[in-house]
Amino acid sequence: MSEHDINSETGEPTRRDFLYLTAGMAGAVGAVSVAWPFIDQMRPDASTLALASIEVDISSLTAGSSLTAKWRGKPIFIRNRTEKEIAEAKAAAITDLKDPIARNANLPPEEPATDIARTAGEGKENWIVMIGSCTHLGCVPLGTSGEYGGWFCPCHGSVYDTAGRIRKGPAPQNLAIPQFSFTSDKVIKIG
Repeated sequence: MSEHDINSETGEPTRRDFLYLTAGMAGAVGAVSVAWPFIDQMRPDASTLALASIEVDISSLTAGSSLTAKWRGKPIFIRNRTEKEIAEAKAAAITDLKDPIARNANLPPEEPATDIARTAGEGKENWIVMIGSCTHLGCVPLGTSGEYGGWFCPCHGSVYDTAGRIRKGPAPQNLAIPQFSFTSDKVIKIG
C-alpha cells in the first residue's frame, strides 16, 4: 500500500492534495488578474456617470416660457404651460392622436397619451419635460411653433402639440418623457 492510499482511507489530506489545491488557486488568481482589465474597461467613465442625472433650476420660468437643458447629450425641453395651452391639450381626443401612447418613463409603458399622463402630474399640469429630439429622424424641433402652438420640426414638417404629442407629419411617436421629479418647487431632477 502506498502512502496516498493509507491517508485517503483515514480522510486526511495528502501532500498531493495540497499541491493540487495550491495550483488551482494560483490558476484562478492568474485568470482573474488577466480578465480584470477587460471587465474594468466596460464600466462607464466619470463623465458618463456625472451625466446620469441633472438638476435644472426652473425658478425663472413664468407661464408660457420654456428652456432647453442638455442631458446625456440630448436636448431636454422644459415648459411652464399657460392655462390656455393646458385647456387645448386636454381638449384633444385620444382617437385624434397619431400616437395614442404617453411615452412617459414615469408611467407604465402602455399608458394612454392624455394630457395629464404627459405632464408632471396632478397639481403640476402646467409643467412638461420632454426629450427634444424629433421621433422621425432626431432633429431638434422649434418651440412654440406649428399649428398647435407646441413644437415644429422644420426638417420634415412634424408638428407636436403643447403636450409634445405628434399631431401631423412623418414622426411616428410622441416626444419621449424622461424620468424626472421635482426636488423642490424650483428644481427638477432629470434621470
